[in-house]
Parts: sequence; structure tokens; C-alpha cells
Amino acid sequence: MSRPLLSACLAASFILPVTTEAADRPKQLVIISFDGAHDNALWLKSREMAAKNGAHFTYFLSCTFLMNEAAKKAYQAPHQRLGKSNVGFAQSDDEIRERLGNIWHAHLEGHDISSHACGHFDGREWSEADWSAEYATFHTTLKNAWKGVGLDEPAGWRDLVDHGIKGFRAPYLSATAGADMIAAEKKAGFSYDASLVTKGPAMPVEEDGIIRFGLPLIPEGPSEKPIIGMDYNLFVRHSKGEEDSADSKEFEDRAYAAFSQAFDRQYNGNRIPLQLGFHFVEMNGGAYWRALDRLVGDVCHREDVACVSYSEAIPMIEARGRLQQTSGL
Repeated sequence: MSRPLLSACLAASFILPVTTEAADRPKQLVIISFDGAHDNALWLKSREMAAKNGAHFTYFLSCTFLMNEAAKKAYQAPHQRLGKSNVGFAQSDDEIRERLGNIWHAHLEGHDISSHACGHFDGREWSEADWSAEYATFHTTLKNAWKGVGLDEPAGWRDLVDHGIKGFRAPYLSATAGADMIAAEKKAGFSYDASLVTKGPAMPVEEDGIIRFGLPLIPEGPSEKPIIGMDYNLFVRHSKGEEDSADSKEFEDRAYAAFSQAFDRQYNGNRIPLQLGFHFVEMNGGAYWRALDRLVGDVCHREDVACVSYSEAIPMIEARGRLQQTSGL
């Protein structure tokens, strides 16, 4: 049984505009996250975007991207054959070395390093034991990552791996129904999960000690049809999941309009945190990353906006006390 965090719920409803004075209102939180966290060029690009705009992001890392050929042969996800991954593996030790540097520097810069499991499998039918096995592989892979490519790990790496990775997002947003995944998350030491989808920006809920966040449905396009606030979903809607660089600017403008309108609704309303998700793939010629860059540049410098990681958002949400209103489409 879940209980609301700050008396908010996943079921969203229409509300009247907030009339309190701006000085008495909480900051508008914007929580940007990336799934996969593999391409080193995009690690650099995202870190530069964040530094330029005073933002912190959350990186949900798939651990197979820290596995070289030897580790690949030993990896076995629940109910899968040995050496199988839906997202592949690292291509070389040098690639892993560069990725480890990006992960470590992102951590030092204040970003959230979180888990996206390893081989990106749909775990909706997985048991608690299945999830625990995959979480254990993630932990072991990160723990041994530097040694596996012939490097000495930096001081503090072990503490990050053992205590600093607080969040998880299920691949495909396919969370197990019931308590199995949550129970495994608790045993693995996670404090939050970001695998849900909500009917609009919504406050997180707490379920058996795990704080659960959801990517919202937001209006998009000429008909303002709701869509999950994530680049892949836009990619499928705009070009049926096929790369279309020729129309990249149109897709960028549509995505930016959807993101900015979703932001404005919360900023001018009840200040429910806005969550948006991305991947380390520049779909449709980079349309969605450019839209993100525009949004972050527009809003993150404002004094009453905080572009934060999930870990940073949690105490800021808790500090608000009881927040009765929820928001939706």
C-alpha cells in the first residue's frame, strides 16, 4: 500500500490557479534525466549544457556500457542467455576509460549517477529475486569497472558505488506490478524510483520507503494530444521511430513548444516539479536535445527555478510541507 508523499497522488485532476504571492511560493523544480548514459560525446555535451546553465541532471546508467569483451561473456540477465544485452556493450577498454572519467566528473559536478540496470530488458514479469540479481550485477560491475580496464579508481569511487547511487529507472518504464521490484530496490539501497508515468506533472508518492517519481503526460503538437515527456516518445510520434533529419527543425520547435508550455503551466500554477526524460541518442538530427538546450537556457537561470537532480529534488519537496494540490491534463 502506498502513501502519498506530501499528500499528493498519482491520479491528477484539474485545479484552480494558485493566488498566493510569488514570494511565498516554492521554486519551480525542473528535473532532467538521461537513460543509458553511454555515448561519451553526449556525456560531454550534457555536462557542458548543465554547467552553462547552473543545472544538475540525473544519469540512469546501463551497466553493460562498462563491460568489455571478457565481462560481456560473463553477463547473464534474468531469463536471458549468457552474453545478451538489448543495448549492446562497450566497444573497447579505451571507451570504458573515457566513460568512467565522465561518470566520475559528473558526480563531482553535482549530478546524480543512478541505475538503469544493465542489459535493458523488460522486467515487468520479473520477481524480487530477478531484480535483486540484476541490481547486484550493476553494483559489482561499477565496483570493479576501473580495475577491469587497468586503472586505479579515484578516491571516493567506492563510496559512490556503495552509498551514492540512490535512484533507479526501469528499462522501458516497465516496472513490476506489485511489491517485488520495490522490495528489491530497498534491499539494493535505493531511495527513489523514477519508473512511473503520470497523467500530468505530479508530486512523487512514497511506497514502502521508496519515493516514486513519474514522467508526465504533456500536451504536444497542433492537437495537443498527450504524450510522455520523453524524447523517444516524441521520436515515434513525429517520424514513426524512423530517422528524419530533413524535418529536424520542425520537430525541435514542436518539442520545445511542448516542454515550455508544460513548464509555464506549472510555473504559473502550483509549481509541481516538471520531469522530462531523454536518451543518449540524438534522434531526428538532434531535434530533442536542441529543444532541451533551449528550455534549460530559458528557465534554469531564473531565481525562482531550480534545475536539479532527483536526489536534490527530494529534500526540496519535503521542505514544502503539505501540498494539497495536484495537476494534470
